[in-house]
Amino acid sequence: MGFTLDDRAAECDFRQMSTQACPIVGIPTCAMLVDDKPMYRVAGKYAASVVNGADCLPLLIPAIGEVGCFIELMARLDGLFLTGGASNVRPDFYDGEESRAGTLHDPERDSTTLPLIRAAIEAGVPVFAVCRGIQELNVALGGTLHQNVHELPGKSEHRMNRSIPQDERYEVRHPITIRPGGMLEKMTDGETADGREVMVNSLHAQAIDRLADRLFVEAVSDDGVIEAVSVADSKAFALGVQWHPEHHTSLQWPLSKAMFEGFGVACRERMAARGSSDGASSIRAA
Repeated sequence: MGFTLDDRAAECDFRQMSTQACPIVGIPTCAMLVDDKPMYRVAGKYAASVVNGADCLPLLIPAIGEVGCFIELMARLDGLFLTGGASNVRPDFYDGEESRAGTLHDPERDSTTLPLIRAAIEAGVPVFAVCRGIQELNVALGGTLHQNVHELPGKSEHRMNRSIPQDERYEVRHPITIRPGGMLEKMTDGETADGREVMVNSLHAQAIDRLADRLFVEAVSDDGVIEAVSVADSKAFALGVQWHPEHHTSLQWPLSKAMFEGFGVACRERMAARGSSDGASSIRAA
């Protein structure tokens, strides 16, 4: 397979990165066909957000399934960033009903990300998961998914509006309420503890159904969909959100900045803890 980074969606400003050693953040790719050629691919906005939001160095991980080297990989990573994607998590990974005909799946990605998540949490590697990533986080730890959450009674339309321009799809769509006692409350300095809401975007069909036992609900939408979770017993930063904070529009929101900055701090702590301050890759300002 080939490798490609779609950098049309966003640009990485490497000049803004620290001149010191940079934490290395692994980003699992999707497996797909591009012009009938098999590729491992990730949208450029995800790599860009790791650079511009977390001040870390992104490293793409090909979706090659569980190859028995994830423990060794975790020893070399300072963070794991799980992205969104066009495909759905295959329901056989959580004993769900068979998907409808025409549903896009990426079994290579599922077979890569699910064991990677478990390995990262066990090793104390910081994890940040968005959109499809929060769904993978829940499934990896034993939870289940709704495949079409908008069809459930009382639920709103959460899917991407494909009739509007690309950038407009990432503008705010609905409010979420951040629950007290979690990571997001701390990131917002407790400003949401009295019930105030935060607006987020929405571009998903799947959503968490049964919550994995190890997860804590950080936020819910106004129609009751779980929008953010954390790993309650994690040794390090471990957060998942259902919306897209990585897009260059939403990356400017205060909560997005706080999440990426918090992830970056955790990755630098991981880098220091594994004694890689002198050996990690560094990017110097041009």
